[in-house]
Amino acid sequence: MKKNNHVYDNVLQLIGSTPLIKLNTITSGFIGEFYAKVEAFNPGHSSKDRIALHIIEEAERQGILKPGDTIIETTSGNTGFSIAMVSIIKGYQCILAVSSKSSADKIDMLKSMGAKVHVCPAHVKADDPRSYYEVAKRLHKEHEGSIYINQYFNKLNLDAHYKSTGPEIWEQTGGEITHLVACSGTGGTISGISKYLKEQNPNIKIIGVDAYGSVLKKFHETRELDEKEIYPYRIEGLGKNLIPTATDFDLIDKFIKVTDAESAHTAREISSTEGLFVGYTSGAAMQALKQLNEEGEFKPSDKVVVVFPDHGSRYMSKIYSDKWMEEQGFMDEIAIPKAKINYVK
Repeated sequence: MKKNNHVYDNVLQLIGSTPLIKLNTITSGFIGEFYAKVEAFNPGHSSKDRIALHIIEEAERQGILKPGDTIIETTSGNTGFSIAMVSIIKGYQCILAVSSKSSADKIDMLKSMGAKVHVCPAHVKADDPRSYYEVAKRLHKEHEGSIYINQYFNKLNLDAHYKSTGPEIWEQTGGEITHLVACSGTGGTISGISKYLKEQNPNIKIIGVDAYGSVLKKFHETRELDEKEIYPYRIEGLGKNLIPTATDFDLIDKFIKVTDAESAHTAREISSTEGLFVGYTSGAAMQALKQLNEEGEFKPSDKVVVVFPDHGSRYMSKIYSDKWMEEQGFMDEIAIPKAKINYVK
């Protein structure tokens, strides 16, 4: 078939070049201009497509990864899906150690992509042999011809966003971006984007979003890991109970914490006001934006970019389920009316 600009050899060629979309209704009354970098437009519906492809192709270039090998990773779901997608196209086996905090939707998606999934308890210490970090390490030792992506401690995680997401945001804003607001989990997304943006304009303010129950905000402020900060929380893909070396804390100006309940409701609000069906961490990022606006962070001339990391379809059994929201007590904490469904008999 004759090639043209609208035909692709495979799904991997669609990774990156995601849109920057102006936020209108949800930011009504805010001071400044606000734009969302919507990573759900990647073929795997999340920003993790970028790191999966970059890390795997770098391993191929270095001769570490060979045809028929196995790729092993720890994941809260999105990275695993992206790795499984890349593995299918490139012919690798995929084994994933997944946090039990991950939604059932995410786990089912991983299985549908042919990955072997090991579900590990979420609320154990990082060095516990049952943690998904330790399970992944054990699986790597047990499988000859395997590589362990180890996104939390892999500099290539940061590099993927330095080479793609950062330049895209700079170009899409015409270099006028004044603030970046992004969730921090592994820290690769916020660090990679920030590294590129700060090289273009060191005055751009970088604000990380952390969860209550995570150690990142306090570590950024004190450079000490305080285990008293750690307790269970529900947001997936945000915060940590360890310090990932993929995070460059020197590039981040400050952190702001958000709650589980407010982040869940804000994700639903984005969907119902902006028509963008986004995931839990997108709600967390938008909730941070609300809090920053209330604190007087922004000026009328500011152009603020917030990263929406993934798609709402991965949270149907969680934040988009009234039943789950009620079970968490989230409907009690914030009174938002339920959607009414009329059944015709």
